[in-house]
Amino acid sequence: MLFASALRSTGSVVLAGSLIFFAASPVEADQTRRDQWALNEMEVDKVWGISQGEGVTVAVIDDGFDTQHQDLRDNLLAGKDFVDGGSVDPAEGDLHGTDMASIIAAHGHGPGGQDGIKGLAPKSKILPIRQDLSSGWARSIRYAVDHGASVINISAGSSGWDEKDAEAVSYALEKDVLVVTASGNEGRAEMIGYPGGYPGVLTVGATERSGEIWHKSNYGPEVLLVAPGVDTITPKAGSSGSSYHISNGTSNSAAYVSAAAALIRSEYPDLTAGQVVTRLTKTAGLPDSMEGSSLPDEKYGYGYIRPLAALTEDIPAGSKYGPLEVPESLDSSSPEAEAGSGSGTDSSNTLKRILVFVVAPVFLLLVVGATVFAIVRSSRRKKNAAPAGNGWHGELQGQQPPYGQPMPPRGAGGFPPQQQGPNQNQPSGPWGP
Repeated sequence: MLFASALRSTGSVVLAGSLIFFAASPVEADQTRRDQWALNEMEVDKVWGISQGEGVTVAVIDDGFDTQHQDLRDNLLAGKDFVDGGSVDPAEGDLHGTDMASIIAAHGHGPGGQDGIKGLAPKSKILPIRQDLSSGWARSIRYAVDHGASVINISAGSSGWDEKDAEAVSYALEKDVLVVTASGNEGRAEMIGYPGGYPGVLTVGATERSGEIWHKSNYGPEVLLVAPGVDTITPKAGSSGSSYHISNGTSNSAAYVSAAAALIRSEYPDLTAGQVVTRLTKTAGLPDSMEGSSLPDEKYGYGYIRPLAALTEDIPAGSKYGPLEVPESLDSSSPEAEAGSGSGTDSSNTLKRILVFVVAPVFLLLVVGATVFAIVRSSRRKKNAAPAGNGWHGELQGQQPPYGQPMPPRGAGGFPPQQQGPNQNQPSGPWGP
């Protein structure tokens, strides 16, 4: 066997881990399907009876895509090449984009698509976006949003904050597009990088077959979910179906989560991007070693994805952004913004008009009237003043409570006392107050 490494730095960009290549005969192709252990663990036969990602477009931003591979080609849209303006096909040796697209939406080949590789969301479509992974993500994210993607997969990361990239992520979330990325493969804390460090991004770590965290999976507070990351079989770019390889890495995990999001968006089209994440986090699983742990955990987040549970369990929709960190440009305390009903800008402008043109004049009129009334009443009091001793106390007599009886508690008379409680605009569950 030939061993190669895809743990590659391109500038400050890191891709998925080690690759193992092997040729596949027709007999081995069937074995290839059986060796997709993650699909078996996720009970895809039951999952696909509910959703296969129909009608959902997942943009994959990566190093290139084999547009002729028989396991993938039918689910690839035209896409965009930001490298040289040509085809999205990869340069020789670039395998990563084909891998990620296949994990999400490969359809197999042969009768009924029974041979070769199948993705978790095999009827979703891939919008392939080829770019230099050492450059920023902004133009690719915006292109994906503007060309119909409802999920964006970025299985790569860079080390530096870029304001344009952060704004592009906010733009995606504002347009109800979910951005999913990988946590990285150094096995270290506080090494998430970007886009994983931008508010609004769903960052994913990797697990072993056992569900335990993969020892090379980076971790930190940005991680919200984990998914299978090891021994992942994908088509070898340029082979057109003649060979496959095995890879390890958080890149694979992010692709599985993007596919799971596509399944949910197909079955529940009215859910927002954040509410899709809510379904995934509320139904996530944990290994026995994590029983009783406080969530989200820095390594597991809320746990590993369980697509079947996410599609079938009765989960309240929750707030618009769910457990995602809300970008500052989108953050609002108004109920309308939290519930996702209408435009926050329109609501704010309407409120301002009411305050200026209705409430303010009425308030001014009341103040003037009260002042005039007070002056007149004071004049009458002076004119009809009672003898000393029968003034202030006698005027209020009968309005105060009997002596020895306490004043009514605050809130009496139909106004209940102020009580502390959960913010009703936040979702229930572990990320609530």
